[in-house]
Amino acid sequence: MSTAVQTIDQARLGLPSTRSGPARSRWRRQNLIGLILPAAILLLWQMASSQGWIDKVFLPEPKVVVASFWDMLLRQNLALDFLASLSIVGQAFLYGTITAVVLGVAAGLSQNVERFLGPTFDTIRHVPGIAWFPLIVLWLGLGAPAKILVIGKSVFFPVFLNTLQGIRNVDKSHIELARVLTLTRWQLVRQIILPAAMPNIMVSLRYAAGLAWALVVVAEGLSGLEGLGFLIFRAQGLLLTDQLLVCMVIIGLVGFAIDRGMYLLQRRVLRWKQGYDG
Repeated sequence: MSTAVQTIDQARLGLPSTRSGPARSRWRRQNLIGLILPAAILLLWQMASSQGWIDKVFLPEPKVVVASFWDMLLRQNLALDFLASLSIVGQAFLYGTITAVVLGVAAGLSQNVERFLGPTFDTIRHVPGIAWFPLIVLWLGLGAPAKILVIGKSVFFPVFLNTLQGIRNVDKSHIELARVLTLTRWQLVRQIILPAAMPNIMVSLRYAAGLAWALVVVAEGLSGLEGLGFLIFRAQGLLLTDQLLVCMVIIGLVGFAIDRGMYLLQRRVLRWKQGYDG
């Protein structure tokens, strides 16, 4: 029985089954499809550079970019810059999303709380985070707190709005059934409302994680002397295209890893919810 349950869980998460050879082969084929376009782009990149379609100053060959990566890693403290960016993103995501979920649940459960927060939040969220950046720098300086605050503000509103909307979208028949069963307020929230709102919350968390990682580049580029964003703007100013591409590839791969991790977490948390697989 436990083996069957494990197989079902693996199938839901998109993992290869440990029992079936055909299932493993099918999983491999499905994932190989996703490698076709990156391989084609890499081939086109190599041809464009080696054949002189684009000047190598503006588009160096892949092998040059790989060599630059090792040079930056071993001689230019690339790892420290990467960890600095990751630390800022992690803190901003944590603070922004926790605050958003708590306030979103409060506003979803109480129209008075929504009325109290609504006008202020609706005004603030229309001002881009980058527009706040100069003022926040004056308050907090050029260090990590300013970047964390700007990114945290940017990820706050998608999660807040989706949490609020997820709660408001709970089927009224479920609420009426809970009343018939005489559930307490806490039981209603824990057993009915939060599970029903969880799909909205998880999708918003996945979006917020990617948004936070993308915004750190802008925040570090505008202010700071470390991080991947700083390296990108420095490489642009010095026309170090190879280093620029190194940072872009790292950002893309890490962003992909973050998104896949959030997707698997979403599938795990929502494993009870079946949907259309396409």
